[in-house]
Amino acid sequence: MKKFLEEFKAFALKGNVMDMAIGVLIGAAFGNIVTAFTDDFINPIIAAIGGAEVHGMTEIGNTGSYILWGNFITAVINFLIMAMCVFIMMKGVNALLSIGKKKEEEKPAEPPKEEVLLTEIRDLLKEQAKK
Repeated sequence: MKKFLEEFKAFALKGNVMDMAIGVLIGAAFGNIVTAFTDDFINPIIAAIGGAEVHGMTEIGNTGSYILWGNFITAVINFLIMAMCVFIMMKGVNALLSIGKKKEEEKPAEPPKEEVLLTEIRDLLKEQAKK
């Protein structure tokens, strides 16, 4: 049991697991922000433009059951907003990462030590041949 707990501790405290946990928490908070934005801003704009009620529902027969199509539309809008935000953030991160790579690529690559030594030997042999 002690070995199991030690393995679990090593797994739980790895950087990847902690990063993932932080990402899930931030994602949940971001999801709440997007939901509030959709409910409080987007849905009223859609209702004002189209005159449609985004929180609509349709009764199925006379059973008292309803299809909540407005909730589905809201979920789709939330998804699209979150996907766009993640896409924009990833483009920004990729742009920042590529700036550092371009600077590294611009530096001329140093030749291997063997090539430098062989070049020096060749130059010495040419000088000796001239004398």
